[in-house]
Amino acid sequence: MKIVFATNNSNKLAEIQNALGNDFELVSLKEIGFEGEIPETGRTLEANALQKATYIFDRYKAPVFADDTGLEVVSLNGLPGVDTAHYSGSRDADANMNKLLSELKFHDNRSAAFKTVIAFVTAEDKKLFAGEIQGRIAKAKSGKAGFGYDPLFIPEGESRTFAEMTMEEKKQKNHRVRALKKFTAYLKETY
Repeated sequence: MKIVFATNNSNKLAEIQNALGNDFELVSLKEIGFEGEIPETGRTLEANALQKATYIFDRYKAPVFADDTGLEVVSLNGLPGVDTAHYSGSRDADANMNKLLSELKFHDNRSAAFKTVIAFVTAEDKKLFAGEIQGRIAKAKSGKAGFGYDPLFIPEGESRTFAEMTMEEKKQKNHRVRALKKFTAYLKETY
C-alpha cells in the first residue's frame, strides 16, 4: 500500500519508512508533484494535522498522513503550543528558544510537555494518533544533537536535554515516536 506523507523532509520520510517496514511505501509531496504551501490555520495540533492531511487527500485522492508537533509550557498557559515552530515570529530555532527562555525568566514552574498528533485520511476514514512526553524546560541551552527546542527540553526522569542524548536514547522517550507507534500499529492491524 502506498501512503502519501505530507512532507518534503527526507530525514522524516526515511525515519518513518523504517518504522513502517516493507508493508507500506511512503511517498513524499515532491514525488506526487505537489509544490507550494499547505495551509496550517488551525489553533490546535489536531486541527493542523487534519487540515494538512485533508488538503493533500482532496487533491490527490490517495491515503495520506500529516503530523503537527507543539511544546506546551505550564507557566505560559500552554504556549508556545500550536505556534511552536514560529514562536518568535520566525522559524529560527535559536530565536524561538531565546524567546521561551526570556518568558520563563521569572517562573519557577518550568513543567512542559511535547506533543505530536498524526492525522491519517483515506476515502473511508479520518483518524488521529497522539504521542506525548512530559518534562521541563532547562534554564539554559545544553547539547548539540537534535533540532528545534531539543537543547532546552529535559524529559521526565532525565537530567539531560534531548540535545544531550544519542538518537537511540531520544527515540525511547520521544513524543513523535509514541504517536508513530500508535499509527503504525493501526496500519498493520487494518491494512
